Amino acid sequence: MTDRFDFYYKRMICLILFTLAFLVLSCSQISHKESGKLKVVTTIGMLADAVKVITADSVEVTGLMGPGVDPHLYKATSGDVSLLDKADLIVYNGLNLEAKMTVIFKKMSASKRTLAVAERIDSSLLRFPEYFKGHPDPHVWFDVSMWKTVVAATGAVLMEMDSANQKLYQENLSGYLHVLDELHKWVKAQMATIPEEKRILVTAHDAFGYLGRAYDIEVRGLQGISTVTEAGLYDLTHMIDMLVERKIKAVFVESSVPRKAIEAVVEGCRQRGLDIEIGGELFSDAMGEGGTPEGTYIGMVRHNVNTIVKALSK
Repeated sequence: MTDRFDFYYKRMICLILFTLAFLVLSCSQISHKESGKLKVVTTIGMLADAVKVITADSVEVTGLMGPGVDPHLYKATSGDVSLLDKADLIVYNGLNLEAKMTVIFKKMSASKRTLAVAERIDSSLLRFPEYFKGHPDPHVWFDVSMWKTVVAATGAVLMEMDSANQKLYQENLSGYLHVLDELHKWVKAQMATIPEEKRILVTAHDAFGYLGRAYDIEVRGLQGISTVTEAGLYDLTHMIDMLVERKIKAVFVESSVPRKAIEAVVEGCRQRGLDIEIGGELFSDAMGEGGTPEGTYIGMVRHNVNTIVKALSK
């Protein structure tokens, strides 16, 4: 009798445990469904910021590339691939910025929505530097008027995929585009305060070409658009010669690029008798830390412009 009771008791316990496990799993699944939130994965921080502004926390946003990360060199981890696989929408810059992830994006596009958002810009507006062998400059966010196109395209896709929040997204997008219009005017006005003969921006790699074209400042980079290769001796010598000849007083380092090449330029100039300094750190391929002004697109742009103007106006 005792054995029979033990049998039924153990069977009942197993049934209860199984039921509890099923209920926990079901509740988890129901909770996710009831949240109704799209899962959006972006590459660079500037895109994650745009999605957050447009959606106001109505979607789950994950940015793969945080502060100080160089997208030219970034390789997806197994965790990244898992996040991308679970996403409803993948937003990346394109134009070969995330060069080492291109194959992954192409494979993912067969089963989910992917958006190479910078490729929505009219190709006639893109820069095609001679040394980049026919490829466009991908750093479109440095011309705020061009970045507006990227933001608008991102917003359009979000509204298409999440029609329940379309009104909210449209209101947020309209407001943000207006703010970007004002930011574009502000950058123009600030850059114009730099004396024309001093208006030259020297950095480690040529990420600021669109800024130069849009806001009338000459831009020179030791490396090309990508950071894959290092600056050679000829590049350093040529840059030092130019700086000494034109008596430029400041050059700049970047948050996502090693400082050693720019430091070598500064040392070379000083050996030639030019009193030159590092004018500050600029955000080029990545934004600042989350929770800081520089951790947003608008804050990043303002930081860069204020740093450039202060250093070159001396």
